[in-house]
Amino acid sequence: MKVGILGSGDVARTLAGGFVKNGYEVMMGTRSPDKLKDWAAQQNVNRIGSFADVTDFGSLIVLAVKGTAASDVLRMAQPERLAGKTVIDVTNPIAEQPPVNGVLSYFTSFERSLMEDLQQEFPKLNFVKAFNSVGSGCMVNPIFKEGRPTMFICGNNDEAKAEVRIIADLFGWDVSDMGSVEAARAIEPLCMLWCIPGFLRNDWTHAFKLLTRI
Repeated sequence: MKVGILGSGDVARTLAGGFVKNGYEVMMGTRSPDKLKDWAAQQNVNRIGSFADVTDFGSLIVLAVKGTAASDVLRMAQPERLAGKTVIDVTNPIAEQPPVNGVLSYFTSFERSLMEDLQQEFPKLNFVKAFNSVGSGCMVNPIFKEGRPTMFICGNNDEAKAEVRIIADLFGWDVSDMGSVEAARAIEPLCMLWCIPGFLRNDWTHAFKLLTRI
């Protein structure tokens, strides 16, 4: 499968490396291709292009940019040509102001998520929220003494979620499907919770695990 990644930051690079490791072809989409050249050579990612190039290349798309830029990036990717494709939405609606006692601020509310806004603006794309509730250092094949962590996902298209479930499993995660796009109202704030130990104690090596009663 060909995977197009919209973004060039730590999260985009980490996920790209995970896809390459598992035999996927990868193209990175960025506004500044030069800054990725050295990294791409080390990771065997030999395709770098514009956001529109990624649209043409990928049968699956990863949206790994700042939440404030998500809508603009998708518009530059020519969303009419993304129609029907699975888009893994890794974004969080993090506001510009600094955290307060370790707690991030969001530019959304608990009654409306960023993913809902994106799904409404781009209704022909099959968004699946995933990989937003953990840092890049633990995204691909993390090892925890308690076992495999849980990746919470949601989205309106069952086939797209099944596709993401396979990828999350390859990347070392158990998957818990929380339902339709509205569940992003709960999944996106998990990033806030995940970041608190990091901001307060410089602890960025943890993940969430959903336990079920026997």
